[in-house]
Amino acid sequence: MGANVDAFLCDLALELRPRADELTDALVRVVLHGLPEVWRREDIAVGVYAAVSENVAAVLDMNEHGLDVTAAGTPPANAEVARLLARHGAPIDVILRGYRQAHAALHRLMGDEAARLATEGGADAELVSETMLALGAQSFEFADSAAEQALVAYQEERDRWLQRRLIVVNEASRRIGTTLDIARTAQELAEVGTEHLADLVTVDLLDSALPGQSAQPTIGRLALRRVAQQSVLHGCPDSAFATGQAHTYLEASEPAQALVTGQPLRYHIEASEIPEWMAASAARRSALQAFGIHSMLLVPLWARDKPLGLAQFFRHHSADAFDEEDLLLAQEVASRAAVYIDNARRYTRERDTALTLQRSLLPGRVPEQSAVETASRYLPAGAGVGGDWYDVIPLSGARVALAVGDVVGRGLHAAATMGRLRTAVRTLADFDLTPDDLLTHLDDVVIRLQREETPGADEMSATCLYAVYDPISRLCSLASAGHILPAVASPTGDGAASHAVGFPELPIGPPLGLGGMPFETAQFEVAEGSLLVLYTDGLIESRTRDVTTGQRLLGDALTWAPASLEETCDGLLSALLPTYPSDDAALLVARTRALNANHVATWDLPSDPEVVSAARAHASHQLALWGLQELDFTTELIVSELVTNAIRYGKDPIRLRMILQSTLMCEVSDGSSTAPHLRRARVYDEGGRGLLLVAQLSERWGTRHGREGKVIWAEQALPALGVGGSARSPQ
Repeated sequence: MGANVDAFLCDLALELRPRADELTDALVRVVLHGLPEVWRREDIAVGVYAAVSENVAAVLDMNEHGLDVTAAGTPPANAEVARLLARHGAPIDVILRGYRQAHAALHRLMGDEAARLATEGGADAELVSETMLALGAQSFEFADSAAEQALVAYQEERDRWLQRRLIVVNEASRRIGTTLDIARTAQELAEVGTEHLADLVTVDLLDSALPGQSAQPTIGRLALRRVAQQSVLHGCPDSAFATGQAHTYLEASEPAQALVTGQPLRYHIEASEIPEWMAASAARRSALQAFGIHSMLLVPLWARDKPLGLAQFFRHHSADAFDEEDLLLAQEVASRAAVYIDNARRYTRERDTALTLQRSLLPGRVPEQSAVETASRYLPAGAGVGGDWYDVIPLSGARVALAVGDVVGRGLHAAATMGRLRTAVRTLADFDLTPDDLLTHLDDVVIRLQREETPGADEMSATCLYAVYDPISRLCSLASAGHILPAVASPTGDGAASHAVGFPELPIGPPLGLGGMPFETAQFEVAEGSLLVLYTDGLIESRTRDVTTGQRLLGDALTWAPASLEETCDGLLSALLPTYPSDDAALLVARTRALNANHVATWDLPSDPEVVSAARAHASHQLALWGLQELDFTTELIVSELVTNAIRYGKDPIRLRMILQSTLMCEVSDGSSTAPHLRRARVYDEGGRGLLLVAQLSERWGTRHGREGKVIWAEQALPALGVGGSARSPQ
């Protein structure tokens, strides 16, 4: 910068110095217009005004004294505003937009003033031009420096909030659930919530969830009872109901809907706009108006997929309204408390028996699958509950996993072990392992559980059969760890109920818990409409018959199996277990479906970056054929990122596959076994955002490894309505 420019900028700063407040007001109006959300909170509005004032003063100082940005530094108020925004849950782009708008406006105002001074002073055009260039460079450099400082402060505040959240959650885990008393557990939730989150916390439970209470039929209303409450005010005068008092909500009200759906709600209550469900109750309306309650969270208490009650968090003493982060924290603390409340409820009602545990650990409702139609049964033994279990697990690529297992022993120990193994199988299934690999890892789990057993306890042993069915290839892949192989009933074509029944001769590995022994995956093709029947030995074996006899009876019962799978299950139990069994039995029947070839599209792609555009075109054309143009934009982005990732980090062969079933699946496979890594790119990184973008655009995504290479997949939900409705429900 030349001496003449320096002198001119100094004169400009001196000219503007008396008008600093006027400049500040003008810039604040710009920020107000561009970012109205920051003015909803008084503390942010005050902080923004202070930050703008300091920024104006800093820019004038730089020009008056000829300082560069490094020497001048950036105002500390910038960091404070960033912390306020982070504290209130504002997105980070608010900070960036604010600096862009404010500094652009300041540059424009100073440029206008510079032009006026140049005209009055008779400055030549070259000096004016150089001055404007200097102001522009200075503005960009100062804005970047200020934004960088603010972003650091924002992230520090976010990290601090996350640390606070972890501390609160850990404290909730330590303080809630210290006893098996329902009221005490609910009170612990209210105390923790009041100390860290709210000014008033109330806990209401359904009458049906309380011991000694029977649900009174109240037409059109939901009945709750106040079990616990805590307030920053002594004696909870701000609460609408006393502890122990019953009250109701209309079934169509927001609290009732939150309790039924399990979805929390957040309210900012204006004095002139009281929610209808609160205004309808004189007690609630009076408490709200008397104490100035302005913000509220409705957090349903759910445990084991059942509603227990409702926790409500209020603010009136604190001026800040609840934000989304507060809602998340309240939900996490309440969900933990709900588990403890349910444990206490079950203990108090003497329902924590072995049979209740067994039934609660088995799938209460097998989810519907596009690959198979299923029905299942569990029959406990007359002498006590055992460790038999089954499961149906959806996998990527339209596939489904069918599992059945048996833990040796009876009683609570066997039932608890069964639950742990079933959970382990579900967790391992999420990694899309082959059946033999999954059983190998499950074997390690059992060995580890054996080592954790108390001395003198019975040795743990279990069997498991894990099968994966692919409706596209109609291949069933399975591996067995000491478990009986399934029956396969294939349609004969002589009638809807006629089947040819067989028992595949496949290798059976050792039971779980022995260690060091291999498992083997076998594959066989399954005709569409076949029945895969998985079961435990309690179904076919008894004191009066061996396994061979039981399998023969099973085959006879399946030969003329009815079309209804529920009737098939009932028929098998009737034929094989006419009396109460001496051993518990689990039965899982799955009728296979084949995915229509029109619902699968596959393209082999060369390892060439130029093919990415062709892959997008293939995807767009296929979506048009399926009548799913609404998904065109997101699908093209997903396909582009997955194919680019395969070309850049994988190796041949590269293949793109799209599958239409109850969802839209995009898969890209390559010959490399290198697992993809989801990371958070830094601000100025040129790459590293591809998988993050895929994760944001899709409902689910993941990777599965094969013997050669891997597949990265992403799943999108289908639009509720649209053209091509017939393609939305492939069978």
